[in-house]
Amino acid sequence: MARHARVLGGVAALLVGLSGCADSSTCAGVEVVSQVGVYVVQEGFGDLAGATYELCTRGECAKGELQQQGISNLTVGLPDDVDPDTAPVRLRVTRAGAAKPFIDDSVDAKLVHQSDGCGGGGYSQALAYTKEDGLLPNVPKAIGKAWVQQRKAEATADPTPTASS
Repeated sequence: MARHARVLGGVAALLVGLSGCADSSTCAGVEVVSQVGVYVVQEGFGDLAGATYELCTRGECAKGELQQQGISNLTVGLPDDVDPDTAPVRLRVTRAGAAKPFIDDSVDAKLVHQSDGCGGGGYSQALAYTKEDGLLPNVPKAIGKAWVQQRKAEATADPTPTASS
């Protein structure tokens, strides 16, 4: 056990040394990554469970499947050396079993630098999609607030019992 503690302590010291940070509290953002995210408001679309999405920008794409929820957060990771200049972001969503997307929208977005507090960071941008307005180059306050409320509700919900409980 003592050996494991020394190894973990050494690894932690190595990471601090590599990051250039001596005080981990000043480097709370070391996990900053370059990415583009889209908050998809599902209201007005009916059941989207099982619909597939494709989110693309700057030559990178992410694909996945939507869950039925109020707001979905879709992200596409970007390389650390991404060009932050304005570029198109494209979102496509296709219902399960359909041949063509029912959402196919794009908007130009400029990335914003997010510092990690240690001299590094990443470039990111948050966008939103609503049935009424399409793909927006920013996140309206009401959508951001609803996302936070949804996450809080998920975090405080009673866990589903399992067979081993």
